[in-house]
Amino acid sequence: MTARLRHFALCVSDLEASAKFYEEVFGLKRVGEETLELGSGVYLSDGVVNLALLKLKGTYGTDGKGSSGFVGAHHFGFIVDDVDEMRKRIEQAGGKFFFTLGDPEKHNFESKFKDPDGIIFDISKKGWLGSA
Repeated sequence: MTARLRHFALCVSDLEASAKFYEEVFGLKRVGEETLELGSGVYLSDGVVNLALLKLKGTYGTDGKGSSGFVGAHHFGFIVDDVDEMRKRIEQAGGKFFFTLGDPEKHNFESKFKDPDGIIFDISKKGWLGSA
């Protein structure tokens, strides 16, 4: 079973200022934007990895990370060949399912888990905008 690290999510204080920084300094390209009940995001890419800049509302799905001013690393994600098989492997190794987010037929759909230390990570079949 193949897993490819292709997604990092950062909570930021100002979406546009942060996007401009990563675009100007590292040459990342803006590949999408999204506003959900959970908050807003700007998606950047180097053509392989998706960097999600997030401005979250409330605490749903965050365990406090992302709520009310949190800034920093939030979670990361892997593209996998078989989501169901990977879920079994995660749970057999002590990981716990958290929740799903998005439309399963589109990019950015993810199944969220917590590792044995409670660190949040995602798995996705289709990946994220700008990920290869």
